[in-house]
Amino acid sequence: MTPKLDVPQVQRTAEAMRTAIASVIEGKTEQIDLAILVLFAGGHLLIEDVPGVGKTMLAKALGRAIDCRVRRIQFTPDLLPSDITGVSVYNQETREFEFKPGGVFANIVVGDEINRASPKTQSALLEAMEERQVSVDGQTHRLRPPFMVVATQNPIEMEGTYPLPEAQRDRFMARIEMGYPTRGAELEMLSAHGAANPLASLQPVTDGATLTKLAAGIGEVHVSQAVKEYIVDIVDATRSSSDLRLGASPRAGLQLLRAVRVRAAVTGRDYVIPDDVQALLASVLSHRVLLTSAARLAGRSGADAVTAAAATVALPRSI
Repeated sequence: MTPKLDVPQVQRTAEAMRTAIASVIEGKTEQIDLAILVLFAGGHLLIEDVPGVGKTMLAKALGRAIDCRVRRIQFTPDLLPSDITGVSVYNQETREFEFKPGGVFANIVVGDEINRASPKTQSALLEAMEERQVSVDGQTHRLRPPFMVVATQNPIEMEGTYPLPEAQRDRFMARIEMGYPTRGAELEMLSAHGAANPLASLQPVTDGATLTKLAAGIGEVHVSQAVKEYIVDIVDATRSSSDLRLGASPRAGLQLLRAVRVRAAVTGRDYVIPDDVQALLASVLSHRVLLTSAARLAGRSGADAVTAAAATVALPRSI
């Protein structure tokens, strides 16, 4: 039986998580809201920025706010794919192979500095992120919901980094940048967090079972045919943009649809409006597209190209 949509409960849970995480991450309301949205949508989050701006702290705080299993994987050049997925080990006593789960077997997987591992190791996450399962030695092992990968990465210009493969970037529902805090937020951080670890006092405000139930109900948020066509037209517009040599994939449209449903529910509605789509365009689509050389030389970003492509699409006349 499909759980029913409970918009007030979704709002209360999201607000409680927002308050808890904001006690650790100062002045980053937009980034916190997007992380919570991706969690409810059953997606994965890519946090990209320079070192020291709170990428890992946000990922850990999100995990701490939920009473579920959280595991952190530190990606390094010598990390092996089996460290992520697991490995079959021969048991001398039973004379059988036993599966030893890897770091991906958790509800919230924090992949720290994901682009410091080799492309082969990065690719070990592909099956888990898309199909919620891991295949090792011909055996398939399911990952229990909720399941979310929160990966942090440094800009590719930093030393010792490998660019994420396009196939893996496409599996992240959204990408955010932390940015430097405001002066006031940085002063508050020095006062509140200078003497103790702020994560130590963060208590869970919900659990995995509740999140799974609420997330299943969000699928009932109404999306009109006009809004669906609007999403498809925007995705198609990125494929014909002169600034892009690779536009958004069909998976991008599906994940945008899931994301806007959550935004509507968190906002207190059981239906999606075009504003929901516009608010999430850059975060959901920009990391999936590839700029042309001319666009890069002109200083344009993926978000700029996506926004420009969306501007060519007419708004739905009705919802």
